[in-house]
Amino acid sequence: MDESGSVIGIDLGGTKIAAARYSAASWKQEQSLRRETEASKGFSHVLDTLVDVITELKKEDTRAVGIGAPGLITHPEGTILTLPNIPGGEGVPIQQTLFERTGLPCLADNDANCFTLAEAIAGAGKGASVVVGVTLGTGVGGGIVINGKLFQGSQGYAAEFGHMLLVPGHPPFKTEDKRGDVEQFFSGSAMGKRCEEAKDPSDYLEGEVCAFMHKDIYREVAWMCTNLIHVLDPSVIIFGGSAGHALARHFKEVKKELHHWMLPNMPIPELKVAELKDAATLGAAMLTIGKSISS
Repeated sequence: MDESGSVIGIDLGGTKIAAARYSAASWKQEQSLRRETEASKGFSHVLDTLVDVITELKKEDTRAVGIGAPGLITHPEGTILTLPNIPGGEGVPIQQTLFERTGLPCLADNDANCFTLAEAIAGAGKGASVVVGVTLGTGVGGGIVINGKLFQGSQGYAAEFGHMLLVPGHPPFKTEDKRGDVEQFFSGSAMGKRCEEAKDPSDYLEGEVCAFMHKDIYREVAWMCTNLIHVLDPSVIIFGGSAGHALARHFKEVKKELHHWMLPNMPIPELKVAELKDAATLGAAMLTIGKSISS
């Protein structure tokens, strides 16, 4: 797609749908809106809402739609493989479906990929050659942008950082699921369980929310970052999500731990917190620019 006209970016979440129209030349936001997802009414209702949102935002010069959603979406077909918290979406060819119903070309991808793309092009990673994004919220997501292009892997499933094994067989709380992956350490539900099982709950509390206040968590975040650094050699790692912003106050402690686990004399990349308030919708819109995607 050329860089004239406007494009629409949509962030499809379990409880809300955020959408905005942007200038494809400047990425200036022209109009935005929010709707309730109402996932309990079924995925056909969710699709109807998406069509209504696109119709309301669409102008004569609107060229395409980008959509970010949790879970896995096949590349390049744009079929939903998994869709957490929104039942009934699995197997739906969402790109083709929205194209047929709106007349606009549609590209769909994981929401953390969209976040990383926006931060790499217009946010905390602007100007960096290799940008890694990590979202710490309800779940743990990730994205990789290399020289301004989103890296999706061979089928679109790259950067599922939340499912990397961190301490295999030893999750930090009692559970029958013994994977010990990153999500079991840093997701919102995991942090709640860690607070409940902590010998001294104050170790994990800052005010009324679980936060990164304990040396164990600094070390565990450093383990995750060490794996990312040794594989990807990023210029910068950008943290987003509610817990990601909480972690930002403790980058110094994380970097201190990194020195213990990384190869000797290997430089530590910048650790940054996300800068953009609308990264999810902006990144989804940026999917529509042909040069932004690489496999």
